[in-house]
Amino acid sequence: MEVKDALTIMFLFGTFILALLTYINNNNKRK
Repeated sequence: MEVKDALTIMFLFGTFILALLTYINNNNKRK
C-alpha cells in the first residue's frame, strides 16, 4: 500500500470518528 492510500484511509477514518462523536454529543444534549 502506498503512503497516499494510507493517508486517504486515515483521513476518511478520522472524518468518520469526528462525525460519530458529533452525533453522540447531539443525542446526549436532547436528554
